[in-house]
Amino acid sequence: MNIFVIGIGLIGGSFAKDIKRLRPDSKIFGVDTNTSHLDEALSLGIIDVKSGYQDLTQADMVIASIPVDALAEKLPEILDAINDDCVVFDGGSTKSLICKTLENHPKRRNFLACHPIAGTEFSGPSAAMEGLYNGKTNIICEVEKTAFKLQERALGLFQEMGMRIRYMNPLAHDRHIAYVSHLSHISSFMLGKTVIEKEKNEKDIFDMAGSGFESTVRLAKSSPAMWTPIFEQNKDNVVEILEDYIQNLEAFKELLLENDYKGIYTEMDNTNKIKEILKGIPLNKQ
Repeated sequence: MNIFVIGIGLIGGSFAKDIKRLRPDSKIFGVDTNTSHLDEALSLGIIDVKSGYQDLTQADMVIASIPVDALAEKLPEILDAINDDCVVFDGGSTKSLICKTLENHPKRRNFLACHPIAGTEFSGPSAAMEGLYNGKTNIICEVEKTAFKLQERALGLFQEMGMRIRYMNPLAHDRHIAYVSHLSHISSFMLGKTVIEKEKNEKDIFDMAGSGFESTVRLAKSSPAMWTPIFEQNKDNVVEILEDYIQNLEAFKELLLENDYKGIYTEMDNTNKIKEILKGIPLNKQ
C-alpha cells in the first residue's frame, strides 16, 4: 500500500512508525509544509520518501494530521486529488466544522472522520513514537457516510494498532471533548501564565516546583499553533465549560474567605471519586 501522511509531527509520525512496524511492505510518503520536518522524518526513517499533494493519485490511504483550521481548508483539496479507491482519515480534535465542510463533497464516501485520543505535549517528527495508540480510544464520527470497504481498510489498521473504537456524532464529540481535553489545556496554559507572572524569578519556580505542578502544567508545553484553531472551532462548547469551571473556582475561593474548611474538605472528598472514573485509562492521553 502507498500511504500518505500529511503532517509529519507527533500524530502523523506515530501513525507512520506503527504502520512501518505492522505493515513493512507499505511505502510511506511524507507531506508537510515544513521542509525541515520532512528532512528530519526521512533521516529518522519515519517516512520513505518526501512527497506533495500532486502525488496523491498514487495513494491507497491518506492520514491527514495537520491543525484543524488547515484540515478544514485542505481536506476538500485532498479528496479532489485522490482516486476512488483511496480512504482518507484525519486526527483532528474537533469534528463538527470538518464534517460540515465535507458533507456535500462528491468523494465524501472516501473520508472517515477520526479523533485518536492520544498524544503528548511534544511536537515535530522527533516526538513520534511507536505504540502511541495502543489501548487508546479512536472516536469516529458519521461512519455511515464512509464507503464500507474503505471503512474496513482503516478499521483494520486501527485494530492492528490496538485502538478501541467509539462512534459518536460530531456535535456530541465536540461537546464532550471540550470537557475532558480542551478545558484541561486551557487550565494548564493559564496556571503556567499565572505562576510566571507571580514568580518573576524563574530559578525559584524550578527549584520549588514538585511533581504536582509539573504534571498540571505539562500541557502548557503544547503547540499554540495547533491549539488556537481548536479553541476557535469549538468556541461555544469551550466558553460554556469555562463558565462552569470559573464558577467552581469562585465557589472554592468563597469557602476559603469564609474559613469553611469543612466545606473545602467536602468539595475535595466528593471530587475524589474521579479516581474510580479514571482508573485504567492509559497514560499519554490528550
